[in-house]
Amino acid sequence: MGKQGSPKSPRPGSLSFDASSGFKEYQFRWNEMLQNGDPSLGRRVSGGEYTWDKPIFVKGFKNDSVKYNASKGGSAGKKHLWWFLRHLRSIIFTFMLMGLLFLLDSLMFSLFDPSFLENSPNPSKAYDAKQGRNAAYDDQEKSPVLYSRLLHMASLSLAEKDPEKTVSKFWKEQFPQASSWTPCADKNVKRAGTVNNHTGFILVSANGGLNQQRVAVCNAVAVASLLNATLVIPKFLYSNVWKDPSQFSDIYQEETFMHTLKNDINIIKELPSHLRSLDLEAIGSLVTDADLAKEATPNEYIKNILPILLRNGIVHFLGFGNRLGFDPLPYDLQKLRCKCNFHALKFVPKIQKIGSLLVKRIRKYDSARSMLDKQLLGNFISSIPSGEQVNIASSSKYLALHLRFEVDMVAYSMCDFGGGENETRELQAYREEHFPLLLERLKKVKPLSPAELRKMGRCPLTPEEAALVLAGLGFSSGAYIYLAGSQIYGGKSRMRPVINLYPNIVTKEDLLSPTELAPFRNFSSQLAALDFIACAASDVFAMTDSGSQLSSLVSGFRIYYGGGNAPTLRPSKKRLAAILQENSTIRWQSFENRIRKMIEEGQRVHIRGFGRSIYRQPRCNECMCKHQ
Repeated sequence: MGKQGSPKSPRPGSLSFDASSGFKEYQFRWNEMLQNGDPSLGRRVSGGEYTWDKPIFVKGFKNDSVKYNASKGGSAGKKHLWWFLRHLRSIIFTFMLMGLLFLLDSLMFSLFDPSFLENSPNPSKAYDAKQGRNAAYDDQEKSPVLYSRLLHMASLSLAEKDPEKTVSKFWKEQFPQASSWTPCADKNVKRAGTVNNHTGFILVSANGGLNQQRVAVCNAVAVASLLNATLVIPKFLYSNVWKDPSQFSDIYQEETFMHTLKNDINIIKELPSHLRSLDLEAIGSLVTDADLAKEATPNEYIKNILPILLRNGIVHFLGFGNRLGFDPLPYDLQKLRCKCNFHALKFVPKIQKIGSLLVKRIRKYDSARSMLDKQLLGNFISSIPSGEQVNIASSSKYLALHLRFEVDMVAYSMCDFGGGENETRELQAYREEHFPLLLERLKKVKPLSPAELRKMGRCPLTPEEAALVLAGLGFSSGAYIYLAGSQIYGGKSRMRPVINLYPNIVTKEDLLSPTELAPFRNFSSQLAALDFIACAASDVFAMTDSGSQLSSLVSGFRIYYGGGNAPTLRPSKKRLAAILQENSTIRWQSFENRIRKMIEEGQRVHIRGFGRSIYRQPRCNECMCKHQ
């Protein structure tokens, strides 16, 4: 019989819930104890309650019999002693059988007890989100595990697989049609107006983080072209949330931006001196997000903004978050937005240099693998040697995982994540401080329960759920995973289930030295740019929230430059919730099949639909060219 987890041994997961009455009874007891929180669960793992020393047990039994005989008299004592000696073998066999059953019971609890997962040998390193590095876990810290049974089956499944022979098919693009689309947004088109004659100047002060600001810049370029105005290099607002003073020139190459778009719009670095002293609010040239509809149409700009521009010669858009719709929009403006996003916005050399170190160190390979690498890293990564194929044996594939499980998202969702009363109080306090309007709005309506929210797919995926998806897709436990994102809510406790399944998780803090990271400290947008590069250049990109700006922009960048060989894993939170709802009964094979079907359907090649983001789904005639 082979060792547990070896190819010769039967699959442990298949023993979990067979038709035998003993296992059915055990399943009932297990579920009941999970619900009632049986305090004995942790103690049964060691089997300490059911160990004994056989000789001492028998000797003690005999001594008790002698005492009993002395007190009752001779005749009855002799009869009892004779009966006892006659059945001594049967009695010993009975107790040994009981002991064996108790031992089996202890073994079963050790296999299915959630504490088995928590007390299993820790990997040599574990992600500490609070400190931004890997550190050993504190064994006393309890991890809020929601799906202990599934995690255990995932662990058994991964242990059985030989990483050299079993390779997940999701390392590759599932649909060949993806390669028929190629980049072509940089091909010139005839403009509706002229570049030299302008109606005035447009200032933009963009809010949000790196990715929101990137979208605002591209929208500003399109609006400047629509109104035939000159665009001043956008400014980035300082946010109390992001706390980053970075400006455009700290993140993007100004000269490249201006040169790439020179045939489309006028761009200048600074406003002319005679306009700098104007009180723009007093003359009515300040336009906030409250003055513009969300996803406004070109007609709204022509009707409401162009008169201000013609009257005052200047308009200042303050905020400018999501204030230009995707449809209906003229072909040339849509193409210009794509050109800006995919061609004009190049990270500054400082970011490209450190980004190239990230990619090289996780791959163990110095040359570019695709057009994606060259577009992201420029001259900081060497071109693919002519006629040379990448040696897979000497280079590492890696998966980038963007976990959107920060405290703000967790608190805003109103979902329950298994952290008990302490978590509930903590998240409520965060809402009271940061989301007072949300709480006021909830007072006016009957709020949905956490269970209902989860069923509707409104809850952020936990790190635990993300790990189960990866395991269901067949990624081996040795897979290299780059973890992107801000601090994970719950820190190392939340990350424990992920690390137990996938110990080779790294962050930029693992791959870069403190000296290399020093220029980026206290600049969250520049750090986010490093994550953008590592995610976009990965062999596989996995997201947990398709609504995230980083996930949207990265997935779009991979479509545009990936050549049909840059797969993205995009789970449906609603469908995943339905699958996980069966966590106490579903078999692992069924779980795998449903997870794979969900991801495959999310990877189908579609042309961008009406009103959909051009940055996330660039497969359309305005951005890309399709070849038969």
